Amino acid sequence: MKDTGFLQDNISVIESLKKLPIISSLEDRHIKGLVKLCKIIEYAPGERIFAEDGFDQHLYILISGKVSVLKNGVEVSALTKPGDIFGEMGIIDAAARSASVFAVDKVSCLKMDASFMDRLKGEEKQTVVCVVNKVFTEMLSDRLRKTTEEFIKAKEELERLKKRG
Repeated sequence: MKDTGFLQDNISVIESLKKLPIISSLEDRHIKGLVKLCKIIEYAPGERIFAEDGFDQHLYILISGKVSVLKNGVEVSALTKPGDIFGEMGIIDAAARSASVFAVDKVSCLKMDASFMDRLKGEEKQTVVCVVNKVFTEMLSDRLRKTTEEFIKAKEELERLKKRG
């Protein structure tokens, strides 16, 4: 794992992040607020990013590479698109990690320390909380849409199999 440290106002990083779909709609001042909570982390192929049943306050935004999400050792998802988010459940409900995540190939991601938000004050805190909530809302909406589509396909297949047998 290679860690950049907290990014602060790194202009080149901010410009790169603007290319990520999940961040592109945000204003520069909001991106700057978000970046203060983040590090860019690189993982080697096969390296564990976090473990199922572990506890931490980090959210990850994929910049490049592919990660595999495993539940009880079984792959339940693979994330490959820049801007894909993982690790959000631990922030939303403060429970143990529901799955493990591993780098499939060389992975670069933005790692956000959500516990840092507690140390922000005033307008800066309000701005960052609003931005994070917007990002979560968009991401959860997208995942719910995909899950609904998968559920409908599974239900249709079940009905088709019932009619055959």
